[in-house]
Amino acid sequence: MGGLTAEEPEMLAEHHHQHRDVTGGWLRPAVFGAMDGLVSNFALIAGVAGGNASQQVVLLAGLAGLAAGAFSMAAGEYISVASQSELALAEIEIERLELARHPAAEERELAALYEKRGVDPVTAAEVARQLSRDPEEALEVHAREELGVAPGDLPSPLVAAGSSFVSFAVGAILPVLPYLLGAQNLWPAAIVAALGLFGAGALVARVTTRSWWFSGLRQLVFGGAAAAITFGVGALIGQSGL
Repeated sequence: MGGLTAEEPEMLAEHHHQHRDVTGGWLRPAVFGAMDGLVSNFALIAGVAGGNASQQVVLLAGLAGLAAGAFSMAAGEYISVASQSELALAEIEIERLELARHPAAEERELAALYEKRGVDPVTAAEVARQLSRDPEEALEVHAREELGVAPGDLPSPLVAAGSSFVSFAVGAILPVLPYLLGAQNLWPAAIVAALGLFGAGALVARVTTRSWWFSGLRQLVFGGAAAAITFGVGALIGQSGL
């Protein structure tokens, strides 16, 4: 029980630990896209079914909601990501011109950024000088430090649009499946949607600190509430004969 042995400090220094991906990686947008499709389309189907519509009308509404929602999500995501990338590229080009026209001033600016982070002035100036020797390396460093982006690592609008389309469609098809298989009322679709909501919520727990059952139940409650409200609206409209 005495002090540390000669090997123990080295063993402690080599200790490593891993952090979870705080951005969620691909899982977060995929699950939330599917969840969006599931909640919105099930709520749409519930609203139409609440108005005493026929099985064919409910099925048509579900398929139309799937197509409209998936294409809308894809178009919106494409425009959003493309606009963001175009803005970033424009700012990167401004930074490229500044580096070509005023290299000394840009080097001093980079050194000042490191000084603000606690690096002593001499070391900050040396680091900035070495990084500024390669124009492309300097551009990447300036872009990361000043703009928060990397010139060669901008998101693809096509990939974003395609993934949004697929994830939304996967979620939206779940409540439609029972009607495609011949269901005549809302209950089979409600059961499938409930399982999908709980499963999606449980998957979200992989990128949060919540337990899987809490996340699953939370999503089930919110999705069920949305469907219940639209079912009520559909029932009221159906009874009024509008």
